[in-house]
Amino acid sequence: MRLSAPIFRLKRQARLLAREAGLPLHAALDRLARDEGFRSWSHLTARVSERSTASAILAELNPGDLILLGARPGQGKTLLGLALAVEAVRAGRPGFFFTLDWSEGDVLQHLRSIGADPKTLDGSFVLDTSDDIRADHITARLGAAPRGGLAVVDYLQLLDQRRRNPELGAQMTALSAFARASGSILVMISQIDRRFDLQAKALPDLSDVRLPNPLDLGLFTKTCFLHDGAVRLEAVA
Repeated sequence: MRLSAPIFRLKRQARLLAREAGLPLHAALDRLARDEGFRSWSHLTARVSERSTASAILAELNPGDLILLGARPGQGKTLLGLALAVEAVRAGRPGFFFTLDWSEGDVLQHLRSIGADPKTLDGSFVLDTSDDIRADHITARLGAAPRGGLAVVDYLQLLDQRRRNPELGAQMTALSAFARASGSILVMISQIDRRFDLQAKALPDLSDVRLPNPLDLGLFTKTCFLHDGAVRLEAVA
């Protein structure tokens, strides 16, 4: 969803409305937000912030990158991953969203919540909710996608939950090699161990990634961690 005016102009309109209608400023802001299709002003600003965050992260990603996107539950990691795929499409690239967690209905609902109309994304946005998602399935679906196409996988710890699937380490080695060879960008959403909640640090890091099965975290080229509204993207040393 596009705003009818930039945020600073909407704020100016809200101040004028507050004076003319004798409303508290917060009420005027909420009224304008509803006119824009949002529940409230805080809902509007959260969605705008989410899109700008995804756009800023996308600008820092390079063909061949393998990114770990991690956070504790409820921090918005999956929604940010979805926003990254949408921003890739808006930038003229294919965007893939593979999920073993959300249903198709969940994804469509969340697309609308971030202001993305599924009908306008056309065939450049590919949604896959198959139970068969694993490394070879992902690489087959990406196929001949052009260099710089972005795929988000939701989520890392579910890739080998089925016994017939290869071990997680083997799958990630294959995906790393595929990203480098094809120039695709792969974003792996990851769970963070609950012990992070007991530590005195602002954001998780690689030491907090929940790994029920062995995995060489050195395969990742970049990490992106979220917590309490803070986001940190950095290269893996």
